[in-house]
This record gives sequence, structure tokens and C-alpha cells, in this order.
Amino acid sequence: MSELVIHENTVYGAGQVADDYYADAKTQTQQILANIESLLADVGSSKENILSVQIWLSDLSYFDQLNEVWDAWVVEGRQPARACVESKLANPNWKVEMMFTAALPKA
Repeated sequence: MSELVIHENTVYGAGQVADDYYADAKTQTQQILANIESLLADVGSSKENILSVQIWLSDLSYFDQLNEVWDAWVVEGRQPARACVESKLANPNWKVEMMFTAALPKA
């Protein structure tokens, strides 16, 4: 499985989950967003270039925790398109999973 795939000037990120499976949804969200930032930095991009994010929550009751972290993290005026749904995740301890698409900055 590829963590990232780059095609032309677009970065496609695989599903990201938290390192701490037992953390609450807020902490898992923080860890996932940090992972996304790190992956993007590795290819010369950043969160300002994220075009879209798909989010899966194992329980929609985590929606407010997710949004609290998301709203503080996202760049004002550069909010990506976003979808968020409830879904059974592969590991029962995961509360949040995110997949993203971003642009590479123009050289």
C-alpha cells in the first residue's frame, strides 16, 4: 500500500489513522492531522494546498470533537472540500480515519 501517490501536480494520500489507538477522538484527530502535515511536507506541499478530505468516524458522536480540532487546524480561507460519514473502521479502537487530496505548489 502506498502512503502517498503523486500524479502530475496532485498528491493522493491513503487513509490516515492515529498512532494511539486508545486515545479519544479529539487526540486521534490531532495525530492524524499532524501525520497529514508531515506527509505533505515530505513532498514539498502543506495543509494550505489540501483540496479535499474524506473523514470516517466510527461513531457520529465524535463529530464535535473532530470539528473542534479541525476548525483550529484548517487555514482560514483555504478550507478544503470535506465529507464526513459514520462507518465501521478496520480496527475497533480507531475512532477517526482521514483520506486527502492535495496540490503540489507551482515551482
